[in-house]
Amino acid sequence: MNIGIIAHLKHPIRKPYMGGLEAFTYEITKRLIMRGHDVTLYASELSDPSLNVKVILSDLDYDRETFSRFRSHEMSEDFISTHHAYLELMQDIDGNGHDIIFNNSLNYVPVTMSTILETPMITVLHTPPIFEMKRAMAHERKSGRIRYVSVSRSNAKAWQPYLNDCEVIWNGVDVTQWKFYPEQKGDYVIWFGRIHPDKGTHLAIQAAKSAGVKVKVAGTIADSHYYHTYVEPLLSDNVEMLGNCTHEELNELIGNAKCSVITPCWEEPFGLVVAESLACGTPVAGIAKGALPYLIDDSCGSLTQSNDPEELALCIKKAITLNRTESRKRAEESLNIEGMIDAYEALLLDTIANSMPRAV
Repeated sequence: MNIGIIAHLKHPIRKPYMGGLEAFTYEITKRLIMRGHDVTLYASELSDPSLNVKVILSDLDYDRETFSRFRSHEMSEDFISTHHAYLELMQDIDGNGHDIIFNNSLNYVPVTMSTILETPMITVLHTPPIFEMKRAMAHERKSGRIRYVSVSRSNAKAWQPYLNDCEVIWNGVDVTQWKFYPEQKGDYVIWFGRIHPDKGTHLAIQAAKSAGVKVKVAGTIADSHYYHTYVEPLLSDNVEMLGNCTHEELNELIGNAKCSVITPCWEEPFGLVVAESLACGTPVAGIAKGALPYLIDDSCGSLTQSNDPEELALCIKKAITLNRTESRKRAEESLNIEGMIDAYEALLLDTIANSMPRAV
């Protein structure tokens, strides 16, 4: 297949990943190339050149200290630059010889302009409904040129009012890159990710204290106000802040933890931390929001419907008793990146085979 992949432009597509979307785009591009497909990644300038990048946005204004565009934080400038980058791409993309366009941009322009393209398109819905996307999809649905796929059943349900149909393909991790720890050696539970109110770090710390167990927190501070207001007052000898960790360090930390505590405070569409924890053999104690209830079953985790730290503490006590082999098995069978790539490859081929010429 000749595949044109459209990336999100908030950050370059390269390691270390700024988030799950960058990780997804990097991995699926790399692995489709490895499978022999002719892939072009439309992304920003600093993206990894090994991904056969065609630059559609300069990174001259990308601030590597704050990991954002435009030091002046002129959102209108950012919006306009992104708009024009996608507009120019979509005006020319039909002439680039692609069999299919694989859109991961989270932007309304590719969706809006799909109605004038001959090349079929798949759009992945990585987030809950976004205003601009909802409007664009309402018009696109009249022609039905795009095939949509979501990363979880919960996210597909959120988009259901705006779609005729939405398939689901779970995200995955490379389980071969996560060492399995059949026995943990640590005396702690772990919370890892971006320290941000959406992630609920403070709830994990409170729950660990209620459960009478030490907690290690690994990740960067993404929201300073949240950290100083909600997290810092909870710090004690039983709370160890580790900052950002390498993959190897994180693998060892997760693998030796009694359980991972995962505390989404919003309807998170997926959450790679779940797959990463299970791949290490570490069961999960968490809050049943977003995709988490679909990813975890009783063999590998314990969830509460509440944000109450006392109820989460009970989940911690239950999770640490679970069989670690079952957690690894869940990752291998349901959250393996190779299974994800198989599913997307099949979807791309099927879409090409069943595409119809655009009505004139």
